[in-house]
Amino acid sequence: MSPQTLTISIDPDAADAPFEQVRTQIADQARDGGLPVGYKLPTVRGLAEELGLAANTVAKAYRALETDGVIETRGRHGSFIAAAGDAAAKEAAAAAESYARRAHRLGLDRRAALAAVEDALRATYGADD
Repeated sequence: MSPQTLTISIDPDAADAPFEQVRTQIADQARDGGLPVGYKLPTVRGLAEELGLAANTVAKAYRALETDGVIETRGRHGSFIAAAGDAAAKEAAAAAESYARRAHRLGLDRRAALAAVEDALRATYGADD
């Protein structure tokens, strides 16, 4: 079995900024198992050089991934894929609870609150998802 490796390609013509392309591709590979928990990511400088990006661009992506619980940074030891499933589910549940409380305070009934969520999901994920 071949070792799993990080594969990222940057499209300079894409609507998403390069840091977002890096963030999304790492998050997707972690989520689908392409990068297992504990996989050591390249250094910020190393990945930036490999992709032809500024180090700050990759650092911004790594910070966002760490905030999202996808990776964890262990000081000088580097950045690693974290066990993000539980963290992502917990964060999504907390966001949903916060939204539900806010919608209730605004006086929305359950149907209106759910419709707002469905509209937001369609806008974010697309109509077919």
